[in-house]
Amino acid sequence: MKQPNRLQQWIEQGNVHISQLFFQYYKELNISDEEAMLLMHLHAFQQNGDSFPTPDKIAERMQSSLKRIADMLQKLMKQGYIEIEQQTSDNMLSETFSLQPLWDRLLDCLNKDHQEDKKQSLEALEGEIFQVFEQEFGRFLSPMEIETISMWIDQDGHTPEVIRMALKEAVLAQKLSLRYVDRILFEWKKKNIKTSKEVAKHASSFREKNLQLQPAASAAKKVQFYNWLEDRS
Repeated sequence: MKQPNRLQQWIEQGNVHISQLFFQYYKELNISDEEAMLLMHLHAFQQNGDSFPTPDKIAERMQSSLKRIADMLQKLMKQGYIEIEQQTSDNMLSETFSLQPLWDRLLDCLNKDHQEDKKQSLEALEGEIFQVFEQEFGRFLSPMEIETISMWIDQDGHTPEVIRMALKEAVLAQKLSLRYVDRILFEWKKKNIKTSKEVAKHASSFREKNLQLQPAASAAKKVQFYNWLEDRS
């Protein structure tokens, strides 16, 4: 029941509307224009308190014939977009059309698009990280260096942003090499530091401690950096 709850939350927050979501994806679900209109009429009936409109009532609002509407309802139930639920109230059995299966399918489409957008965004960031290294190194990366950076992402699970921050630490330390960046990433992973926010907090904490240990005049003259190759804490 997690998907319906999530969809309801999005609707209440105003991030998505059922009609907007439906018209965006019904073609992808192989629902015809006529069937789409029928489903929207069902939804409208339910919004007005009629949870089980008869084909006759629906036919009064559409140009489709009564038989055509009945056939479409059967087809949509067979395809798993709507279902009939039975409810008991005051010892009276009643039936309702449930559009929840349709909402679930629409939510699947929305989640799929979100994942695709996220994947494309990540791929763009991965492409940029190679350019950042080349800018800092002042040269093109070798095939082996490109493979090393790719392994940081694919095998070690580091995000492009965290790798960028590790490179920044290497620049501050004036130790511009992939070996040094690799050591930084190794230390962060060992300390379970995974996000850019955690990296910033950890580095800031180190620098604050380092400044407190040095005389004020000396600290003001020096640029503080974390010597990750000598870190044994």
